[in-house]
Amino acid sequence: MTPKGRTRAVGYIRVSTAKQADGGASLEAQGAAIRAYCALYAVDLVPVVLDGAEAEFAVDAGWSASNLDRPALQATLAMMQRGEVDAIVVMKLDRLTRSLDDLSTLVKAHFREEDGASLLSVTEQIDTRTAGGRLFVKLIILISEWEREVIGERTSAVMRYLSAQGYYMGGKTRFGRRRAGTMLEDDPLEQATISAAKALRAEGLSLRAVGRELAGRGLSPRQGGKWAPTQVARMVAA
Repeated sequence: MTPKGRTRAVGYIRVSTAKQADGGASLEAQGAAIRAYCALYAVDLVPVVLDGAEAEFAVDAGWSASNLDRPALQATLAMMQRGEVDAIVVMKLDRLTRSLDDLSTLVKAHFREEDGASLLSVTEQIDTRTAGGRLFVKLIILISEWEREVIGERTSAVMRYLSAQGYYMGGKTRFGRRRAGTMLEDDPLEQATISAAKALRAEGLSLRAVGRELAGRGLSPRQGGKWAPTQVARMVAA
């Protein structure tokens, strides 16, 4: 159901190139669809000022949807933040963004219900002025967050598995191991140092005493210098 009252909105149009006619998504086709939608759903189109000139629509011609750093989009969002308009209207959601993460960012930062700011999409019939429209967008965001968490969990599991198989995963290798191409292998001298430290600790020596004994045997940390108690503690805990 159409909300009561009228909504002030900016029509936002984006094409990858100025002459693009991508399946009817040209500048003219998007503008016509937005005008028809606004006439039907009690939306008043507000002109936008870009580069010192007033225009019917906010147009990003020649800009991809790879990020949100687009001049017309940013100008439109600024108008909404200043309270000059209540909504942004797009012909299709992918004109605004093709990224679920970016959509989530936009909704959380700019299309908040408590601010009265709305997102309207002609093709998907998204209207966050309504409860159904807000629910739909929230579901999209939840799916995006779920996908990101699943990818993170899978990546972590793969990294743990590869690490357990002895693959070098980047960064500094722990004492006792060294890099051999894409794999890790034991460093004989450092492994001997670790064994000696464990044996001394088992005899009841303090961490500092173990460090002194190792130094006396000519066994030093990888970077040289004296053994710190924390270094010895990490070795004997390995």
